[in-house]
Amino acid sequence: MAHTYASQLLHCVFSTKNRAPLITLDWQADLHAYLGGIARENQCKAIEIGGVADHVHILLSLPSTLAIAKAMQLIKGGSSLWVHETFPRVQGFAWQEGYGAFSIGISQLEATVEYIQGQEEHHRKVTFQDEFRAFLRCHDMEWDERYVWG
Repeated sequence: MAHTYASQLLHCVFSTKNRAPLITLDWQADLHAYLGGIARENQCKAIEIGGVADHVHILLSLPSTLAIAKAMQLIKGGSSLWVHETFPRVQGFAWQEGYGAFSIGISQLEATVEYIQGQEEHHRKVTFQDEFRAFLRCHDMEWDERYVWG
């Protein structure tokens, strides 16, 4: 085959360090736009970005040449630096060490977009920890509570 064709849709989730509620509404949209820009610069497509004060969801389409770990390193590292430079008043901002990256099929695209758009409403009822555990269960992943929330 002369060309490579790959569809890698990932629902990525990561929180601020210790789930500190540092992402306030006055700069949340700027952060989401910046995350999308980092994705674009690295040949990814951020289909939808959303979240609340303590975490972010990104529906990401990855090129076949970029590993998930590298994409997350670029997105989290670049955005953390940008927050420190652009919003120095946000004391102690950092992302958690890890992340969740959950594959979705094209048939789940619309539902995932709607889920990400509904984060404010969703988190009036469900904590980030319970949401993340549900993702892990849904994707049949094993985890140890001692290492999930670092």
